Amino acid sequence: MTDGTVDGDRDAGDGVRLRLEVPEMDCPSCAGKVENALDGVDGVTGTEFSPATGVVTLTAASSEGREAAVEAVEAAGYEVTNASEAGSERAVPAAAEPVWQTTRARKTAASGVLLLAGLLLRFLPLGLDVAVARPFGHPLFAADGLLLVAVAVGGEVIVRSGYYSARNLSLDIDFLMTVAILGATAVSLFTPERLLIEAASLAVLFNVAELLERHAVDRARNSLTELLELAPERALVRRDGELTEVPAGEVAVGETVVVEPGEKVPLDGDVIEGESAVNEAPITGESVPVDKTVGDEVYAGSINESGYLEFEVTAGAEDTTLSRVIDLVEGAQERKTDREQFVDRFASYYTPIVVAAAILTATIPPLVLGWPGIEWLVNGITFLVIACPCAFVISTPVTVVSGVTSAARNGVLVKGGDHLEAMGEVDAVAVDKTGTLTTGDLGVTDVVPLNGNDEAGVLRCAWGLEARSEHPIAAAIVGHASAEGVADGDREVADFESLTGQGVRAELGGATHYAGKPALFEDLGFDLGHVHFTTDAGELPADARDQCARAGCLDLVEDTIPRLQSEGKTVILVGTDEEVEGLIAVSDTIRPNAARTVAALREQGLTTVMLTGDNEGTARAVAEEVGVDDFRAGLLPADKVSAVESLQAEYGEVAMVGDGINDAPALATADVGVAMGAAGSDTAIETADVALLGDDLSRLPYLSKLASRANGVIRQNIWGSLGVKAVLALGIPFGLVGVIHAVLIGDVGMTSAITGNAMRLARLEPEDL
Repeated sequence: MTDGTVDGDRDAGDGVRLRLEVPEMDCPSCAGKVENALDGVDGVTGTEFSPATGVVTLTAASSEGREAAVEAVEAAGYEVTNASEAGSERAVPAAAEPVWQTTRARKTAASGVLLLAGLLLRFLPLGLDVAVARPFGHPLFAADGLLLVAVAVGGEVIVRSGYYSARNLSLDIDFLMTVAILGATAVSLFTPERLLIEAASLAVLFNVAELLERHAVDRARNSLTELLELAPERALVRRDGELTEVPAGEVAVGETVVVEPGEKVPLDGDVIEGESAVNEAPITGESVPVDKTVGDEVYAGSINESGYLEFEVTAGAEDTTLSRVIDLVEGAQERKTDREQFVDRFASYYTPIVVAAAILTATIPPLVLGWPGIEWLVNGITFLVIACPCAFVISTPVTVVSGVTSAARNGVLVKGGDHLEAMGEVDAVAVDKTGTLTTGDLGVTDVVPLNGNDEAGVLRCAWGLEARSEHPIAAAIVGHASAEGVADGDREVADFESLTGQGVRAELGGATHYAGKPALFEDLGFDLGHVHFTTDAGELPADARDQCARAGCLDLVEDTIPRLQSEGKTVILVGTDEEVEGLIAVSDTIRPNAARTVAALREQGLTTVMLTGDNEGTARAVAEEVGVDDFRAGLLPADKVSAVESLQAEYGEVAMVGDGINDAPALATADVGVAMGAAGSDTAIETADVALLGDDLSRLPYLSKLASRANGVIRQNIWGSLGVKAVLALGIPFGLVGVIHAVLIGDVGMTSAITGNAMRLARLEPEDL
């Protein structure tokens, strides 16, 4: 604890809720140990566990009960870094020192140095590895001394965890590794055989694996903190006719909140006054800021781009869309996968059987049958060495190291072996649209001149109108005009005005011009069905329009605008109050390799489904262009979670690919979450299990193929190691297998075979798409 007291002392009958920060409680198994430790503690009437945040929330009737609870948690082997009274606000994840600066990290580094020194002393022909003692009748060499110290330094934390696991009747991997290390060390001290290299190596490598896992958990917890900080902590509320700034958590449903330009929306609500473009990308993934006016809904965490808004609060701070995003991420991360449950079940049977078999081998023959005690004690130790899960334990990690390293060299960051393994079992891939299948950047796709104008003239006029606007669509048009070399700085621009929700107006060269949505020009009195394109021969008379349209040389605006909008494009008209000079279409651009990536996934037998917060027209156009099997449009974060769950029910294992905070719940819910590495938000990347570095979507088929092949190697390594150990175990009673055979064949031999088999993954290269 940070101090010896517990904050928030009250009378015994109050039932105070206490928040314990337990950073090392980072998995369901750890939470189970803590829960067992708290069972039966006097004065504790209720407990809640959150491995995703490393926080235990409990209800205690007295200060003695609360202190007893802290002592019980620490007695289970988990440090309580802080204990305080739990408030009504959402608790942030437990704070912890950087994992590479912990005592365990320092001990692991020291143990690694000692192991390396022992190996050099043992195998380099320097003549320094001399016998220094005979503590148990067998010589102890200088290298053995270094290796023993390496085991003691690196194995201390493992053995301590194994002790707590045994005391809590949780025979987990900590207990398995404890038995392995102590068994190998005991054989080295009490027999002529030397297994100290194996014992020291196990101590170092297992500690490194645990530190990497803890590092990943800490980064995931940081992503939850980022989510919590997305919405502002304070809100500007109108009360009794005056504006008052108060904590967002104190704003009641039905109150009026004011949001100035450039500020974040603190709560969910319905607009009752004002107009503005609101950037909802952090929440809905909508690629273009959404125009909001009276009656429209706004979400906590979205950003008011330019206008003034007042809205009526419809949900408290704990019930906003953003809050539900956080709940979904936490809940999904706390659920065990089927694979984790299988490993737990396997270990619960495997470990007791192995320990019991070793004990029976060492005791029954001498005690019951009168056979030589020393011989069967060695046989028991040999059986324990064979049963020691060295090769079995590394069969998956070594494959993962090979696969993950290969993936990293090819632009794919995989955060753990379980994620690589799960990716190999995927049956369907759900893909977000904005920022994933598309770049997330707006670009001009079409420039259509009208009434005798040309493309350069339309762009030049649009540049003059939009250059002073801060709207993302304006930025796309200005950038395109500049790239085309038609930016016009000669004409004087005056009386610029932003028409919220419609477009812009300004004086260009003394004439009033407009740029905006078709509805703006309809309000100006235009009948868009009678505006037509210019042909090479000049403007066509009205009576020739139909004939030319049938000939394919003319499209009417009334046909063109719906067509462009059906393709998911935003249409902007440019002109005066007397003439429409042209139209410009803007849309989110599709990644160049999106269609080929989808095709490659389908060739591997995977079903592809696009999920997006965009409208159905935009979604359909993108879906048809990239070739996905299906799409779901108009989805909020909770809807994406439901979509992933429905895909899981329909197809089985599902991977989700996304880039935004709004994708985080779906990424956490999917069996495998894949984030775009460069364009993706930090929350999406931290929540996801895999990140595609450089936003290279073409690496997705490579990841799927690599994971599938890795699963095959993992199965070969697991069953191969268990099979060899089973054969060796059968030879022990007949005197055919001794400790040296167990080490050379069961450990060193199988380790080498497993490593060589795993290295095959490094030869897999991504195909160019």
